[in-house]
Amino acid sequence: MDTVTRPRILVVGAGFAGVGCVRRLERKLAPDEADVTLVTPFSYQLYLPLLPQVASGVLTPQSVAVSLRRSKRYRTRIIPGGAIGVDLKSKVCVIRTITDQIINEHYDYIVLAPGSITRTFDIPGLTEHAYGMKTLAEAAYIRDHVISQLDLADASDDPAERASRLQFVVVGGGYAGTETAACLQKLTHAAVKRYPRIDPGLIKWHLIDIAPKLMPELGDKLGRSAQEILRRRGIEVSLGVSIAKAGPEEVTFTDGRVVPTRTLIWTAGVVASPLIATLGAETVRGRLAVNAEMNLPGHDGVFALGDAAAVPDQAKGDEGAVCPPTAQHAMRQGTHVADNVVATLRNRPVTPYVHKDLGLVVDLGGTDAVSKPLGIELHGLPAQFAARGYHWWALRTNVAKVRVATNWTLNAIAGDDFVRTGFQARKPARLKDFEFTDAYMTPEQVRAQAEGTDRKEV
Repeated sequence: MDTVTRPRILVVGAGFAGVGCVRRLERKLAPDEADVTLVTPFSYQLYLPLLPQVASGVLTPQSVAVSLRRSKRYRTRIIPGGAIGVDLKSKVCVIRTITDQIINEHYDYIVLAPGSITRTFDIPGLTEHAYGMKTLAEAAYIRDHVISQLDLADASDDPAERASRLQFVVVGGGYAGTETAACLQKLTHAAVKRYPRIDPGLIKWHLIDIAPKLMPELGDKLGRSAQEILRRRGIEVSLGVSIAKAGPEEVTFTDGRVVPTRTLIWTAGVVASPLIATLGAETVRGRLAVNAEMNLPGHDGVFALGDAAAVPDQAKGDEGAVCPPTAQHAMRQGTHVADNVVATLRNRPVTPYVHKDLGLVVDLGGTDAVSKPLGIELHGLPAQFAARGYHWWALRTNVAKVRVATNWTLNAIAGDDFVRTGFQARKPARLKDFEFTDAYMTPEQVRAQAEGTDRKEV
């Protein structure tokens, strides 16, 4: 008697793109039409744009981590781990579980949405001494670290130690870096009032970027407005400058300046997940080259989207233009690729992804913001209303919306207690310790694993 197995759909990554895809598949597929599996080390979707507010204490970590298990109606099987290789020929995804077990997961259709990692360069001391702002753990850790610098500076009688603990350097003049510097400066500005032995004038924040403009996507006017807001708040903005080398107690800029600091936060862009390199397929600046339908050419049943894929941006009409790695594209690509997977299952035509950018919002903390929704330039409170309104609307569940709104309200009324949670251990953790970039296999290792090991279940 023949056994008919349901098609196996494997989704890699639980970011905006991956979760959007899974939820759409669950709504559109009948229970017996296909089996859906999601690979993610954490059973939550992280709302990444609000991480600077977690680092500054405006929001709690739980408020931006949206649970994937809250509703009983979801039927997706979740494998707690990370994909470290994909063999397209054998249709096998190699997974390292959170207990370090290596397993093979076979699929009929795969949706690759592994996201991105922090982009670094060959700068002496960078990965050993810098912090990132890409994960929930990093945001919580940085908050502890910044407050601990105030605690230690307050207890010290050494002027040199105080100087290094009270100077902070953020590299990256994009949205992540600008919001991180702005939000954390608000934190130290408010916290120093509780430290009578610290001269507020000793606290200095530096925001540097090799680019000639701050957030050029906003346009010259809003970019200059954001820069003026930061400078008015005491943040020193240096453009055309990067890091020459980093040490445990000082950082050297490319213009020759040496800044004593124990805090270097690196937010100078992202690159596609190392998983993409294991496929041996064509890439565009490290992102998987796909067509407008988000298919990988030459490989049936392989889809890729989000930060890890170079999805053609057909709304711009420019040949060669690809969608930027933003949340608004990832969310919409997730639902669209799910529709294309369903269409493929049902032998129907797939459709190209087209989305016109809705604009940009930048929350600088307090009442400061600059936004450009639908091309309209906003400053101050109207911009802050647009920024927080967009983020609130984009949160996937009502529970998350209530938590975030409550956190914003409590912070505005009661402020912060500047409490360290204890995440910071005696052994410091840096950028290289959070993103596990050394966990991925080479294409040859993936092929050997796929061919030499039978399928295992978690």
